[in-house]
Amino acid sequence: MTSVQVEQHDKTPAEGTQGEGGEGYHRALGARQIQMIAIGGAIGTGLFLGAGKAISKAGPSLILAYAIAGLVIFFIMRALGELLMYRPVSGSFSDYAREFLGPFWGFVTGWTYWLFWVVTGITEVTAAAQYMSYWTHDSFPQWAYALIFTVILYGANLISVKLFGELEFWFSMVKVTAIVGMILICAGILTIGFSDAAATASVSNLWSDRGFFPNGIGETLMTLQIVMFAFLAVELVGVTAGESKDPAKTLPKAINTVPWRIAVFYVGALIMIMSVIPWSNFKAGESPFVLAFEKMGLGIGAAIVNFVVLTAALSSCNSGMYSTGRMLRDLALNGQGPKFFTKLTKSGTPLVGTTFSAGLMLFGVWINYVAPGKAFDYVVSFATISGMWAWIVILVCQIRYRAKSDRGDLPKSSFRAPGAPYSSWFALAFIVVVIVMMGIDKDSRVSLYCAPLWGLILGVSYWAMKARNPRGTAFTKAS
Repeated sequence: MTSVQVEQHDKTPAEGTQGEGGEGYHRALGARQIQMIAIGGAIGTGLFLGAGKAISKAGPSLILAYAIAGLVIFFIMRALGELLMYRPVSGSFSDYAREFLGPFWGFVTGWTYWLFWVVTGITEVTAAAQYMSYWTHDSFPQWAYALIFTVILYGANLISVKLFGELEFWFSMVKVTAIVGMILICAGILTIGFSDAAATASVSNLWSDRGFFPNGIGETLMTLQIVMFAFLAVELVGVTAGESKDPAKTLPKAINTVPWRIAVFYVGALIMIMSVIPWSNFKAGESPFVLAFEKMGLGIGAAIVNFVVLTAALSSCNSGMYSTGRMLRDLALNGQGPKFFTKLTKSGTPLVGTTFSAGLMLFGVWINYVAPGKAFDYVVSFATISGMWAWIVILVCQIRYRAKSDRGDLPKSSFRAPGAPYSSWFALAFIVVVIVMMGIDKDSRVSLYCAPLWGLILGVSYWAMKARNPRGTAFTKAS
């Protein structure tokens, strides 16, 4: 265990909850911001855009897929919550991997999660630039929008963590308002019968066209990767632990809202949309929200959804700016990254780490300049598998922590995961099923080819660093 880890391990969860965090960060994120970060992390372009493809494959049974996956996400978040209340640190997943699995796995997890957000930031800033063309009709270059968005979000993240929290609060508010509005409109159509969609609106649409599983259970299973992709970034609330004003109160409250968030924003929204519009109307590549607005006779639907997905993309990029700097600093503090990444600004933000990550995200600006029409399918596929790696690490670390705490080797968390360790084993098994489905699907199989290559790069890098400093604390087995 490194000296930094020893210092953190000796803290009780109640200490350091005000003022500066245990890693030198300022605890400036309040309950309002943490709640909206948690809510926004579960709502992204995977729902607004990706759900169209999933509906066309699975039909109404997609509702069940989201419900089961939502239960798994809840188990993952409660496992994370148990670890966070044991030791709330900004390094989060990599820090727990370092303690419970060993320094190599902390190294792999930290750099993988960092890469996940860099890649996600590139794709999302590109998507945001493309969404802007809806209004400008290519009168303004796409690469310029990508540059403007990158610079603005970079500046906001450097000014203060509070400004990051405010941006995320309002980004999330837009997404929440859009979904709640859609649910209320659909409920009105089903009960009162207004709009052009009233003629076909009926709850029976969920089973009347070839049943609840119109294309078979197999097709429903194939949509699990799309479903899980939609939930990526829900774990971001764990990275905020070192900067929450009162993590002992705000983090458990945010995590406990996961079930109703998923029930309302995913399950509820899909039930209402497919009740109003028969599922066979939805197609891959089309937003179910846009189609629903069009069928209702609301011409402004496309503009509304375009604005919502724009904010969703900017929200994801904003989160990427935030998390990458923290991950690099955590690696540097533990001797597994360059020391200059430890530098903080006066406002408590990781200057060098955020700047380095934002610089790599500018690669997306270059791509927008040379090839604005290219898709990022391979990059997005890799983002999915690297994002799920964080979930796997959270679950394995929680299982090991629970065993140690039950033996009395470590203090028990004040926020224990229900049903653990069985719930964590169930969640792990579910993720394995999703990975198998990704291997079967030729469109997403490429991510499974990229993962071993990235693992090889990390393995070589780790052992090269260890060879240069074999007795360094960064390479000592965690106790």
